[in-house]
Amino acid sequence: MKSPQYTREIPQRYRLEAEKCRQCGKVHFPPRLICDACQSQEFEQVILSRAGRILTWTVIHVPPTNFDLEAPYIIAIVELEEGVRLTCQVVDCDPEELAVDAPVEMVFRRIQEDSQADIIQYGYKAVLSRP
Repeated sequence: MKSPQYTREIPQRYRLEAEKCRQCGKVHFPPRLICDACQSQEFEQVILSRAGRILTWTVIHVPPTNFDLEAPYIIAIVELEEGVRLTCQVVDCDPEELAVDAPVEMVFRRIQEDSQADIIQYGYKAVLSRP
């Protein structure tokens, strides 16, 4: 079981922090020690934008144990403006509203809760960007 302090100290989970290679400019999320594009080891911290688009998605009808009460739910691969791709849950919409290239915004939400240890884990989910 992860301790609450440990999960709070994961910057990419709570602030969408990534690293940008100083040599070639590629953005890595989560951060890496070596750039896979140019093998540089010099990075600068960047905060990712919250705007993105859906590349693909599916509806989960038979979830893992901790997500039994949420089924069915939508999981998507979202590409943010910087080119970073995230796998995340899409919330506050029906599956019929989704489409490839649909614009989304990343929002901070509760991911799961361990009632025995009184630990609530938070992270990012995607919501459709509506006009």
